[in-house]
Amino acid sequence: MELPIWRNFSPAQRTPSILILVSLTLIILGLIPLYHPFYRYPVNLVVVHSSKITSPPYHTTKDKKIKIMEREDMCNVFIGDWVPNSDAPYYTNTTCWAIHEHQNCMKYGRPDTEFLKWKWKPKGCELPIFNPYQFLDMMRNKSMAFIGDSVGRNQMQSLICLLSRVEYPIDISYDEDQNFRTWKYTTYNFTLAAYWSPYLVTVKESDPDGPSHTGLFNLYLDEPDPKWTTQIEQFNYLILNSAHWFTRCSVYYEKNQIIGCRYCGLPNVTDLPINYGYQKALKTTLKAINSLEKFKGVTFLRTIAPSHFEGGEWNKGGNCVRKGPFRSNETSLDGVSLEFYKTQVEEFKVAAEEGKKKGKRFRLLDMTQAMLLRPDGHPSRYGHWPNENVVLYNDCVHWCLPGPIDSWSDFLLHMLKMEGRRALEEKLQLKQGVKKEWQS
Repeated sequence: MELPIWRNFSPAQRTPSILILVSLTLIILGLIPLYHPFYRYPVNLVVVHSSKITSPPYHTTKDKKIKIMEREDMCNVFIGDWVPNSDAPYYTNTTCWAIHEHQNCMKYGRPDTEFLKWKWKPKGCELPIFNPYQFLDMMRNKSMAFIGDSVGRNQMQSLICLLSRVEYPIDISYDEDQNFRTWKYTTYNFTLAAYWSPYLVTVKESDPDGPSHTGLFNLYLDEPDPKWTTQIEQFNYLILNSAHWFTRCSVYYEKNQIIGCRYCGLPNVTDLPINYGYQKALKTTLKAINSLEKFKGVTFLRTIAPSHFEGGEWNKGGNCVRKGPFRSNETSLDGVSLEFYKTQVEEFKVAAEEGKKKGKRFRLLDMTQAMLLRPDGHPSRYGHWPNENVVLYNDCVHWCLPGPIDSWSDFLLHMLKMEGRRALEEKLQLKQGVKKEWQS
């Protein structure tokens, strides 16, 4: 059958026309990849110092499907060791705009890259590498808020970088306050928000200098911070974190009365144990979430990621210069980090039990053991230019990006899949209950 348009041309005229048409088609097909959105951002680059290119193990259509029925809850994924991973990292400091300057280790000259080449291996099972397509598909029409301090912000920026291989979000924040930001992944209608609240409760800085020259803060331990508690009822997921700021000099208030302090140096004010204020604040925070009638989402309490200062405290020459992870039998949690961790687990259990009665869901994102084993993943002096005047000159608290903190998204996605499975099982149980009731 001959198309009508060709009837106006003789056979001799048709040949060059066909060649022109074929040529144009090939040119167009060649240009399409340049404008496809997935080609705007590299998906398989490694660190800027390396010329080696690797392909992510999940970049297939098949992998985009969510498998919530996998038996991934048969072991404790938070207990294990770090093993080599030649595929990592999955973005670079030149392919992601979301990296905070103080965690941009490659920009500021960190010479080693082996700290990037590890993944977490749970004892007795596997933890899949974060799949950005799967995550965004699960988050379609949902929202997630990160609430807490700068390590929480560090985690959120890592997540944005990992998701950048699929899509970058647009900023839909209401104002210019960088401590409170909101982004939207338009293709998936997924909202991501950050609420800066390092103490989680109401705080006022009473002295910018303070006894240790890092400020003196008044903490109202029985008052949840309204900057986030008034904003989160419509979110599907909350990720809470705090701890490190409670080592600072603080005055503790309850019912608007001073009840003690930590390193405040004020006359006639009792110096309380370092864990006192944190336990009170965390209890207040979790109670506040349980009291939100409209909040129906899931609350993840992310446990402390220990710092790794060696050779002195943070302001007394301490540093973190190790080049590789510990094995699980080479170190153990102790000191302040252990106290904070035990408090988090204890208060989580209380809140989760109370939450069950009110239809609230609490989950423990237990990153402590994994991050205890990563003394090599901090910026150290590579979070600023040499001789630059910064408060935390050797940073052994935050984490390089890319770096070990990227694995937190592996854990988060695993837990989200478990939530999907729980929801499906509850739905099936409900159907079976209705069926039995109808049959009886």
